[in-house]
Amino acid sequence: MKDFFKRYWRILTTPSLHFSLGFLTLGGFIAGVFFWGGFNTAVEATNTQQFCVACHEMERNPYREMQGTIHYTNRSGVRAQCADCHVPHDWTHKMARKMEASKEVWGWIFGTIRTEEQFEAKRRELAEREWSRLRANDSLECRNCHEFEHMDFTEQSPRAARAHSTTLAEGEATCIDCHKGIAHELPDMGPDFEPHSAGLPGFESWVAHLERDG
Repeated sequence: MKDFFKRYWRILTTPSLHFSLGFLTLGGFIAGVFFWGGFNTAVEATNTQQFCVACHEMERNPYREMQGTIHYTNRSGVRAQCADCHVPHDWTHKMARKMEASKEVWGWIFGTIRTEEQFEAKRRELAEREWSRLRANDSLECRNCHEFEHMDFTEQSPRAARAHSTTLAEGEATCIDCHKGIAHELPDMGPDFEPHSAGLPGFESWVAHLERDG
């Protein structure tokens, strides 16, 4: 085995006797284009809704919950996909998120969550992990679509306009601090849970926001 690797290492490091440097450079460039194209295509394929809900656990639990929210059906006709809320758009953060998500694939392979009961048992753990991630990156995925600079406060409810123009604008809180229940049901936080210390909505669903501000 050692001789095998030595022989092929010599082949790789020995100058070519039959091909010009230009040919090898052009060949390497073309190979790089094909590799990058294939890699990028594979990455984008993992961002599609079809890929995200391909496994039964995702289709039956989080995707079904999302269908009852404003991110799925709304007056503007814009429907968010799974990747819109869970994968940043810029390349660097997207690759970091993909590497992080490999743990989810590992969990799927070994059947960490197979039933609705298992999903409910881990709902709080999964939710808090995602909230922590979004808080750490300043709700980067939310900002895929919602830009603070583009907000028209006159079109928002008084409470939302007040929170956005002060707490959000000053960086005291980020999107996920007030919108944790925007796409999925909230877990049971227990009797000791206290609302957000800054007087923000805290753990509320989007339905609660609409009912209160309406």
